[in-house]
Amino acid sequence: MSNKITGEFRFFKEQPKNVRVLLITNMLYAIILPVVEIFVAAYIMRNTSNSSFVAAYQLSMYAGIVVTSLLNGLLLRYFKSSSIYAFGIIVSAFVLMGMMFMKMPAASGEVNISEIIALCISGFVLGASTGFFWTNRYLLTLTSTNDDNRNYFFGIESFFFTFWNIVIPLAVGAFLSSFKGTSDWFGKQLSTNNGYQIITGIAFIVAILACIVLSRGKFENPKHKKFFYARFHALWNKLLVLAGLKGMVQGFLVTAPAILVMLLVGEEGSLGLIQGIAGGVTAILVYVLGRTAKPKHRMAIFGAGLLVFFAGTLFSGILFSAIGVILFILCKVFFQPLHDLAYFPTMMRTIDIVSKIENRNKYAYIMSHEIGLFFGRAAGMLLFIVLAWSISEIFALKYALIIVGALQLLSLPLAKHIVKETERIATT
Repeated sequence: MSNKITGEFRFFKEQPKNVRVLLITNMLYAIILPVVEIFVAAYIMRNTSNSSFVAAYQLSMYAGIVVTSLLNGLLLRYFKSSSIYAFGIIVSAFVLMGMMFMKMPAASGEVNISEIIALCISGFVLGASTGFFWTNRYLLTLTSTNDDNRNYFFGIESFFFTFWNIVIPLAVGAFLSSFKGTSDWFGKQLSTNNGYQIITGIAFIVAILACIVLSRGKFENPKHKKFFYARFHALWNKLLVLAGLKGMVQGFLVTAPAILVMLLVGEEGSLGLIQGIAGGVTAILVYVLGRTAKPKHRMAIFGAGLLVFFAGTLFSGILFSAIGVILFILCKVFFQPLHDLAYFPTMMRTIDIVSKIENRNKYAYIMSHEIGLFFGRAAGMLLFIVLAWSISEIFALKYALIIVGALQLLSLPLAKHIVKETERIATT
């Protein structure tokens, strides 16, 4: 066993320095992500008891990411991508910490419009800061890897993302559960909200460590300065449709578990426990797949993930109980890393091919990809909000997920077509 671990570490050391730096940086930021993606939604749900507020916050966050992707293209003319990347990590942790001290919209009674606007603004600002992280993460990964080692890169990255999705929710859930009502810490009475504030303070420290690691890499910016285009190659337009389908499900992956657990299961401690149990097997699975799978295996992995997610939405919608929520989250935790393991190398391979054909800045495709994701995310969140307000919140929670899960099945034939076209162009 020790020889196997030593061999894996040796293989990691054989990777280019920039790849190693990115993986360690992302491993550290992955500690913060569960707080951003899971417990912020639970925090809003706890203080407002309104899932539409969670959806509105999430939609504002996604709008911030799109605005950042445009601003990021301008900043790349004057700053290194790695510097903007580090800035995004620090600011996202700082905004997250600040959000825990703001006043939430009232859980009952008269709705205060100013508080809702403040919530949406905080979501937009957090989205803008994390947008610096995501867009530069894609760019640095694209320029530091190739099609042969991207399965390994995203496999090991997904392993750590999944690993921390086990450890952090369990630790944070247990920590928050100790604050039921109020707790006496060093002679001071602290509430659950104070627990959230302590957690975000720790996240800020981790963000600083991630930036220190990132500074050790030597990354280059794209050579071409122009990054905004209205028209693209037909192959990239098809990839943007695929991005829209991915975006549609992304919003639900963040908000749905927190809402369903708070509504049907109980406290945040339950949320962490469920995420942790589901992630154990997945962490090992994605590492093995990333280490052994070839580019030709991506669509099989992609299809398996889609089927698992659709099954989870059926469990959640039909059962609509604590058991249904647990089964959905189990499926969700399996789906997400499998989907990303196949999706991102396919996206980057497409960028490699199309950018050569059109002789354009690779960041142009990353920015347009974020716009494609946003349209999908907005469609998913608006679907939920419309169903919740026009029919009922329960109806939206039951059936919006099933609708989105069914639409995701369209991704498989489209992705297969994109891969086939990419290889055809590459060999001609």
